[in-house]
Amino acid sequence: MLAGLLAGDVLDVAPRLLGARLTHAGVTVRLTEVEVYAGSADPGSHAFRGRTPRTEVMFGPAGRLYVYFTYGMHFCANVVTGPAGEASAVLLRAGEVVDGHGLAAGRRAGVRERDWARGPARLATTLALGRAENGLDLLDPATDGRLELPDGPTPPGVVATGPRVGVSGAGGDGTAFPWRFWLADEPTVSAYRAATPRRRG
Repeated sequence: MLAGLLAGDVLDVAPRLLGARLTHAGVTVRLTEVEVYAGSADPGSHAFRGRTPRTEVMFGPAGRLYVYFTYGMHFCANVVTGPAGEASAVLLRAGEVVDGHGLAAGRRAGVRERDWARGPARLATTLALGRAENGLDLLDPATDGRLELPDGPTPPGVVATGPRVGVSGAGGDGTAFPWRFWLADEPTVSAYRAATPRRRG
């Protein structure tokens, strides 16, 4: 069931991942916020201009992790979706730690529990996801990563949508790309921030 779901259209997959549990390195996070990135159809996607060494994992197969380094200091993790050869992925923006609290507390020392995985870089840190996990197959039971779907569908009205966080240019148009999905009233969902234009040096 999971393999079939992840191989589907990314806009269908993303809201279905809300409430799913991702486990890695002894910690399990229940996903409460995700974002869609749809490859060549999406000016906000890393793969908008095609296949590169950085984006190779995004082209499948579905069920792999695409982990990238950003701003010279953080890792962020995505679940690859769709048919092989077509780049798309769901950014894991936020979640609630539901198992492995001791390990999570050690990785996020001095941070209150609500904020352990509240934001994509924090989520990756809590789950110990870094460069070595790029390409990790979540569908292979022999790996240290596991993705489990929620027991049933999310009740109607619980899923909220809106513009993606920090995406600039055409991809940041919330009317054309309302591609952030989150569970309403969840305290672990990150705060929305529009993109900030970078100053030229």
